[in-house]
Amino acid sequence: MTPGSEPRHAAHETVEERLAEEVVEELDLHEVEEPLPSMSEQIAEQLGGVRGLIESSLPVLAFVLLNVLLGDAVAGFGKTTALYWAIAGSVLSAVGIGVYRLIRKEPVRHAINGLFGIAIGAYLAWRTGDAKNFYLPGILLTFGQAAVLLLSVVVRKPLIGYAWGIMANKGHQDWFGNSRLFRTFQWLTLVWVVSLCVRAGIQYYLYAQDEANALGIVRILISWPIYAATFAFTAWAIHRVTSEKKVSVG
Repeated sequence: MTPGSEPRHAAHETVEERLAEEVVEELDLHEVEEPLPSMSEQIAEQLGGVRGLIESSLPVLAFVLLNVLLGDAVAGFGKTTALYWAIAGSVLSAVGIGVYRLIRKEPVRHAINGLFGIAIGAYLAWRTGDAKNFYLPGILLTFGQAAVLLLSVVVRKPLIGYAWGIMANKGHQDWFGNSRLFRTFQWLTLVWVVSLCVRAGIQYYLYAQDEANALGIVRILISWPIYAATFAFTAWAIHRVTSEKKVSVG
């Protein structure tokens, strides 16, 4: 076929395609792949930020304060009465946080998770008549998380690696092919195991000593700092390895 003898519809398609490309370039309509937020940003999102930390602590704080202030030592309402008021205060504060977020059309995932845990603890405390059982679900859950993480290391499928793949590697789990990253995720997962066991272990010790009020105070004061420190160390360790990898490749 000689030049200029192309079918007429093909020539029209070529012109149309060219015009379309020019319009796209002029209006900058090309799809731009937005980079994922950094791991630190995603970690902050998972924690719910400073506000999330405060909101998650309010129901526990309400339980501790009401149980202490209305108990025999202060108001003299009696152990059972103080416990019931403490249960009501913690549940109502958790519900209030969720309702407030709904009214403002904000995400309620953290509030729902918190309400679920508070409801179970409140039921156990009400059923047994013992304030310390309010904290038992959280202690058991933390030990359970540590056990799952430890198991993932034993079977050589470290969960911290999977979390990094989802949060910072666009869902790709290609770190298995990088021996250094794999080792990093293995020992970082163990760091998380230790962190969770320390947090739960301190609380369980106070639980065994029947120190319900001290248990609540410790839960508020040490839980989130330990979480935050472990998260920060994890982000730093992974960034160090991935940055060195980029430099060596470059």
